[in-house]
Amino acid sequence: MTRSSAFVRNGRMEVVAHNALFRALHAPMFHSETIDRRGRPNIARYLFLDPGSAGLFVDWQAAAVTTVALMRAEAGREPRDRALRDLIGELSTLSPQFRIQWAAHHVRIHHHGTKRLQHPGVGRLELVYRSMDLPVSDRAVYDLTVCTAEPATCSEDRLRLLASWAATWPSAMEPT
Repeated sequence: MTRSSAFVRNGRMEVVAHNALFRALHAPMFHSETIDRRGRPNIARYLFLDPGSAGLFVDWQAAAVTTVALMRAEAGREPRDRALRDLIGELSTLSPQFRIQWAAHHVRIHHHGTKRLQHPGVGRLELVYRSMDLPVSDRAVYDLTVCTAEPATCSEDRLRLLASWAATWPSAMEPT
């Protein structure tokens, strides 16, 4: 996929696979101090621990509510997942916003919607997304999400521009 942003995440909100357009679209997340030692971003960590996340996610509050609700669903499904418990503890300790959302007890499984981003290079994008669970194993949860812009919109033009830039970056080189 070159004209759609795609990524796979696990139940702990870790981005475990992505295409070049996802990386370009979410470049601030990949450049955040919240990435792990292998350079992999965690959506929840970025949202709640990087102050710059509010600049990327136009609907930051909605992204926060959805992220915590997905984590709560995962915690209910996998109560013995130590890494998830550690992440929840870390975010609860370091982020008042996470604590508020966690206390709300929302649980949500979502598969489609709209995401609005303010990209530092191409400006505002309104994207539609669809997610689906990947049948990896009985216990593991992996979710594939694909985002694209509606045809004949400014967002489509901006996403195409970003895709053209992403296509020219060497695979070992990160976008700036």
